[in-house]
Amino acid sequence: MKVDIESLGTFNKLAHEGAEAATASLTQMTGIDATVDVTKITLVNREEVGEELEGRNFAGVQFGFAGALEGETVLLFDAESVGTITDALMPGMDESMAESGVKEIGNIMMSGFIDGWADYLEATIDHSPPAYIEGAGSSVIPEPPTDAEYDQAFVFKSEIEWVGESVNFYIYMLPEYDPLAGLMADHAANQDDAIPIDKLGVFNQMTTQGTEKAADNVEMMTGIPTESEVSRISFAPIEDVPKQIGDDTYVGTVVEFTGVPSGFLMVLFDEQSAVNVAEALMPTESPGEGLTDQHKSAIEELGNIMTSGFVDGWANVLQTSVEHTPPKLVHDMGRSIMDPLAAQVGQHQEHAFIIDSEMKTDEIDFRSEIHALPNEQELRQALEDLRVDRADETDADVEKIFEQ
Repeated sequence: MKVDIESLGTFNKLAHEGAEAATASLTQMTGIDATVDVTKITLVNREEVGEELEGRNFAGVQFGFAGALEGETVLLFDAESVGTITDALMPGMDESMAESGVKEIGNIMMSGFIDGWADYLEATIDHSPPAYIEGAGSSVIPEPPTDAEYDQAFVFKSEIEWVGESVNFYIYMLPEYDPLAGLMADHAANQDDAIPIDKLGVFNQMTTQGTEKAADNVEMMTGIPTESEVSRISFAPIEDVPKQIGDDTYVGTVVEFTGVPSGFLMVLFDEQSAVNVAEALMPTESPGEGLTDQHKSAIEELGNIMTSGFVDGWANVLQTSVEHTPPKLVHDMGRSIMDPLAAQVGQHQEHAFIIDSEMKTDEIDFRSEIHALPNEQELRQALEDLRVDRADETDADVEKIFEQ
């Protein structure tokens, strides 16, 4: 089955509009001024769904849905904000009633979300009554079916911002793979623009290889055992791409790569991670406080090594030449780093695939993110050359899964 860029954009827009309808219901019920910040479609390994929620506690509701689409949907609130939200619904509500308040809010919000999908598809989608959920990190995300045919899952995620407050809500929609893939294929208007859905999954697995190669280079350079954690491909409107990273401050490198595909690659560290990993590279302790020029120089060198590992991993698998420019050091908010790159890519396309990977080490407090922003047409070309009938031989001989 194939899906074209237009239908991916349509389904992303549909999820975004559903989230906006749910948010409007929240505002009407509680008076809370909220807005949908970003919506994206992500293809990710099933066991890694919800990894970005780690380190926080949540409460919310979960629905099952069936019909034209089947799967699970969850609405999540930061646990600390539940009291404020339920109090806005019913001032003076006793804490013991918070669960029923969350269920009431969730039922109205998510009914509108699911009904919007049904209206667009001109089909019936039934959903179960809301079930209250609470827990830490990804434990609030439904478990994927244990007998699933596919190792990866499509996830629709919307992030909703409470205006003026440092509180976010999340809607996760986890449809079953086959019904969604079939609907996407049915809505593919331009077969020349279409991407085989199964090849996206194989390419995602290969991105993991690039991340593992980058992690190996970090370990070789620092002597610190480093492991890759998450690899995912997301799809979003080009204007939403900078929002994927957020407003946290990062230190890292940016390069432009050429070949098939071409695009941009960022290696980013939060400031404390940058200091910690840089000091592991430096022969003597830095004389200054915080992030110094010596730290930045070490990060620039490390970013170059990590970029080479990631890009070389791609090139080896794609059996092509992928070159990159010297790394440019960046130190800014994530959105500010990504914005000019997205603007350049956006000169030729309305939507973008964003390839994200993460790595960490347990020996020091260090995490790093790799974000790739490839040219859409050239990514399609790379996928067109990809053979998936022998994808299980990737580890044995990557050359065999590509046409010669």
